[in-house]
Amino acid sequence: MNTALDVRNFLPEQYERTGILPINHNYLSQQFSDYEIIFEKLKRVVQKGDFTLGTPVDQLEDEFRQITNTKYAIGVGSGTDALFLSLKALGVREGDEVITTPFTFFATIGAIVTAGAKPVFVDILPDYNLNPNEIEAKITNKTKAILPVHWAGKPCHMDDITSIAARYGLKVVEDACHAIKASYYDKPAGSFGQLGCFSFHPLKNLNVWGDGGIIVTDSDELASQLKLMRNHGLKNRDECVQFSYNSRLDTLQAVVALHLFEKLDFITDSRINNANYLDKNLTGIHGITIAERENYIKQVYHLYCIQCESRDELQNYLIKKGIDAKVHYPIPMHLQPAAKYLGYEKGDFPICERMANHTLSLPVHEFLNHSDLDQVISAIKEFYGKSRTF
Repeated sequence: MNTALDVRNFLPEQYERTGILPINHNYLSQQFSDYEIIFEKLKRVVQKGDFTLGTPVDQLEDEFRQITNTKYAIGVGSGTDALFLSLKALGVREGDEVITTPFTFFATIGAIVTAGAKPVFVDILPDYNLNPNEIEAKITNKTKAILPVHWAGKPCHMDDITSIAARYGLKVVEDACHAIKASYYDKPAGSFGQLGCFSFHPLKNLNVWGDGGIIVTDSDELASQLKLMRNHGLKNRDECVQFSYNSRLDTLQAVVALHLFEKLDFITDSRINNANYLDKNLTGIHGITIAERENYIKQVYHLYCIQCESRDELQNYLIKKGIDAKVHYPIPMHLQPAAKYLGYEKGDFPICERMANHTLSLPVHEFLNHSDLDQVISAIKEFYGKSRTF
């Protein structure tokens, strides 16, 4: 049997299948409709030959540290690498434990495991984020760090989390990959812990033409260490002070990210306005629950998530109506095949599992107008009007 056929790229078929829906999560053709302007900027990079850790990377790092109100920003190859390198820079190694959430994307847990540590899960709150009240019970003498995830662009309760970390001498690495320009009591996401990690994946709020990520910190020592770690441990062209990794943010991707920086406020404000419109018009529909919105949290809606009865049926109904409803994600991390060795079982994290069974993501990006959103709202009302079986 040719096993290579079993691991073929599954993404092109997925793009083709979902790309035909009129109201879509994928807005990249619109986001980059001015690609010719970007081409002109990329042409200058080509002419200069400035491909590896070039000047645009420095410029992007400077822009990013300013919007996160941090001292340093270090561009890396992806959001996943940002998490992995942050853990390694803090000295996380085999035998250590890192406390995190089971309601996240695979990258969060993959970064912990590939850094050598054991992920230790804590259940979530109904807003999808780590429950601070359950953290202390999971702390052992092996615990090295807490890794909260600002799910869908809503910051966790960072005052509680950082207070616990300080009390036990633990480090905090923020997975802020969904949370560019989000804030908690006016303090930017990513700026609470020792390190904050962001992603520039094509479907993030600030996106590039491939993978890219960035790490922010106020620590001189950690910034210096990360700059070494992302570039083979090179002090300069000829001296390697530690054998390390290759995770440089491509200059070409930095150019694309800098181009979008000019639109970041528009992107953020549009998503917030669209989410508020959906909140207003979906509230009160029997079968729909919307997480609480606190006025001291600025949520940037990388995803717009609702909890709904008959979730799978509603998803299918919306897709038939031309609306790209998605599930992020149906299987929590503790129940993934890769997590079997950790020994968790179904029922260990009931809130997380309930949310995974009932959560649906609706398009909310900046290229949707109220007419588009009205179609989504109308279809949801139609579904629950026709099918009140719960």
